[in-house]
Amino acid sequence: MENITASYLTRAEIWLCVTTLIYFLMNGAQIFETLVFVPKWVASPPDNFNLLIDGRGASLKFFWIIFHSLHEITFILAIVFCWQIDPVRNWLLILFAIHFAVRIWTLSYFAPNIIDFQRIAETTNLTKDLMDRTSLWQTLNYIRVALFMAVSFGLIPLCIKIHVLLTSSSHLTGE
Repeated sequence: MENITASYLTRAEIWLCVTTLIYFLMNGAQIFETLVFVPKWVASPPDNFNLLIDGRGASLKFFWIIFHSLHEITFILAIVFCWQIDPVRNWLLILFAIHFAVRIWTLSYFAPNIIDFQRIAETTNLTKDLMDRTSLWQTLNYIRVALFMAVSFGLIPLCIKIHVLLTSSSHLTGE
């Protein structure tokens, strides 16, 4: 780590702060959706499932695809630009692994269920145990959002670490 320049630390700090900021913005959207939107369609399935239908409801599919894609690109860039900073890189890899695991869970459980709920709304077919399914989805969503938030909060000490390194590097080099 002795050969790391202030310029390198600056780029690392920028990308880490950008991904942290985007992650917290994403958390805000997740919290809003979890506390405001989800309770509305879970309250009375399938009657309120029309809130999920593309074109008639509040389709959030494209919003989340774009937001997650943007965030994951910045997260990977943060890892790339922090690669030479061992403790930061190692924690970023751990946090990214947790994030990735939650994303796999999202794509394998949450997304297919939302698609199924949308299908139910469009066809008005009632399925067995719908209240249990939506209740479970809502409960697990609280856990999912908490995990995403934990990853976000885990990025803060890394931002501080890089800032301290940059500040001490600037003092040593006179930059």
